[in-house]
Amino acid sequence: MIVVYGVREQLNPIKTKLSEVIHGCVVAVLGMPEGKRAHRFIPLELENFFYPTDRSEAYTVIEINMMLGRTVETKKALIKALYERISAELFIANADIEITIKEQPAHCWGFRGITGDEAADLGYQLNV
Repeated sequence: MIVVYGVREQLNPIKTKLSEVIHGCVVAVLGMPEGKRAHRFIPLELENFFYPTDRSEAYTVIEINMMLGRTVETKKALIKALYERISAELFIANADIEITIKEQPAHCWGFRGITGDEAADLGYQLNV
């Protein structure tokens, strides 16, 4: 699951394209299936979104929640792909993009009535 935070007036006009870009990177780098898009956009009023003074109102935070298993190289490749595509396709400066990967063990995930460690049919590999 991916959660994106930003200033409402900046985030709302681009969220569909940003979702496409993020998902394209996740598919290309992590090997996620096309149909596994799980994005949440949290547009905030300017007075509710505090960000560093050397950033603009385009400041966007992307939190990527995933099960443990990917290598350091894979996670770095995902972050770099996101920076490259977001800046090229949405014209957001790299300084205005913050990306955090949060990993949890599979047993901490629940979906389809089971925990992640019980799922035998994810349709993608965790150890990439």
